[in-house]
Amino acid sequence: MARLQEEMFGFFHEAGSALLFACKTLAFCTVDNSLPTVTVIIAARPDMAEVSAVAAARQLDYPHDKLEIILARGKQPSVQRNTALRAAAGEIIYFLDDDSRALPGNARRAVAQFTSADVKMVGGPSICPQDAPGLEQAFALTMGAWLAFFSSCARYRKVGKPRATSEKELILCNLLARRDALLDLGGFNEKLYPNEENALMDELQKRGGKLLYDPELIAYRRPRPTLRAFGRMLMNYGRGRAEQFRLHPTIRSAPNFVPPLFCLFLALLPVLPRFCWQMLAIYGAGVLVQSLAAAPLKKLHWFPAIAVLIFASHVLYGLGFWRGCLTQPKPPPATVSAEVKLEKLQSLGDGSKKP
Repeated sequence: MARLQEEMFGFFHEAGSALLFACKTLAFCTVDNSLPTVTVIIAARPDMAEVSAVAAARQLDYPHDKLEIILARGKQPSVQRNTALRAAAGEIIYFLDDDSRALPGNARRAVAQFTSADVKMVGGPSICPQDAPGLEQAFALTMGAWLAFFSSCARYRKVGKPRATSEKELILCNLLARRDALLDLGGFNEKLYPNEENALMDELQKRGGKLLYDPELIAYRRPRPTLRAFGRMLMNYGRGRAEQFRLHPTIRSAPNFVPPLFCLFLALLPVLPRFCWQMLAIYGAGVLVQSLAAAPLKKLHWFPAIAVLIFASHVLYGLGFWRGCLTQPKPPPATVSAEVKLEKLQSLGDGSKKP
């Protein structure tokens, strides 16, 4: 009798386990069937042999039959992304730069936040990997400092909790968006580079769309490798913001006028009243405090370099902004569009991959 009871217990235990497994499998399949299709778009130069973002895209934890990967090669990223956007089949577009290394869980994490129809974009920070050279880490700490980049520091480090946001906290190298919403606006403004995504985000919000920032939606990406490249980036950011404001003026761009006004303040300082020097001293003290707060405990000796980089960020961005007030944004010539080559590395439906 005892043996019969043991056998019956074993039978029902195994049957229960099998039923539980079947339910979990069914639930998983149901979730997968309800997932939207996703197209990863990666813009790269024509001569770039190894595109690290491609390897990261292949590792995304997402059903292969619902994941498309398009590599857009060319010489103007806005044109490349627009060309790929028109060719994409996915409902959600995941934009990565050629050197972005997205976490495997990013696609699933992000699409879960598109359940509301008014959510048009979801993005997260682009974080410097820990194995990057010291100079690049110093650049990353500078960009992640609030006093250097204000609210845009959230683009370069994890800040707060998932929340509704604006273009100030999102960055195109790690950004997901609804394809139909982008196409309704005509895609990216090809007169702008950089800041083409910022103008598009502003337009989406004008139409009632929501943008979400998720600090855990991480992509690893190294900053510029040299001081010269970092300085050029800051100048371009300032120029791009000025050109964006001229083409798409919004009140959200008001904080970006601070660096160019700071440059004007410095230029006029010799003829300004004495209390202006006291204001400059207060600014300098603030930069030193921010530098100490940004430097890791094990690398506190970096704080003087970070202080110099914060000051340089304000000046170079401001100079770039003034330059952007004088330039004339123009669409790229037709030859640029003709040079874009799309490589479909993975298609929807069968999950096939091309090397």
